[in-house]
Order: sequence, then C-alpha cells, then structure tokens
Amino acid sequence: MSEILDFLVPAAQAQTGAPAQPGLFSAIWPLLVLVPLFYFMLIRPQMKRARESRDMLGKLAKGDEAVTSGGLAGRITSIGENYITLEIADKTEVKIQKSAITSVLPKGTLKNL
Repeated sequence: MSEILDFLVPAAQAQTGAPAQPGLFSAIWPLLVLVPLFYFMLIRPQMKRARESRDMLGKLAKGDEAVTSGGLAGRITSIGENYITLEIADKTEVKIQKSAITSVLPKGTLKNL
C-alpha cells in the first residue's frame, strides 16, 4: 500500500505548474456569439409580434368580426378607449378589453360557424 502512495505523491506534486492563462478573446467569444443569437432568435421576433398586435388593435373598426383570447367570436358593435363591445349572439353583447382581441376574422366568417 505504501508503495502505491509513494508512487502517487510525487506524481501529484509534479503537477503544481501554473495553469495557462486564457486569452481575452477565448473568454469573450461566447458572449460575441450569444448576444446576436438571443437578439435574432428571441428579442426581434417578440418585437415583431408586439408591433403586429398593436397595429391590429389600432385598425379595429365597428362591424369587424374578432376572436378574443378566451375564445369568444363576435362582431364589434362599439369601440372605446380601452374597451370594446362585442356582440356574440343576437342582442347578447359583452364588454371586453381591447387587449383581449387576438385576431380579426374575415367578413362573413361568423355566419359559417
């Protein structure tokens, strides 16, 4: 047993050299790769979706057919600053927030449902 320890101890002591210092580029290159990757894969598409949603909400008009985030489909009967009145059946209207509208349907879609 002591022969094994005598063999291992000098080998472990011989490895006390200073580790090589990495260069500046080798420390920064992951950031140089990840920052553009995050921008093009996450940030830019999210900004595009937000802009499209904002544009869609800005173009809403009385008589448009829309679907809410809760799945209600109906015709817009009035538009306020923050709320929209949606007719979901004959003489059945609900008032919802503008931000709850997820998509605008083509005219006549509700008749086919």
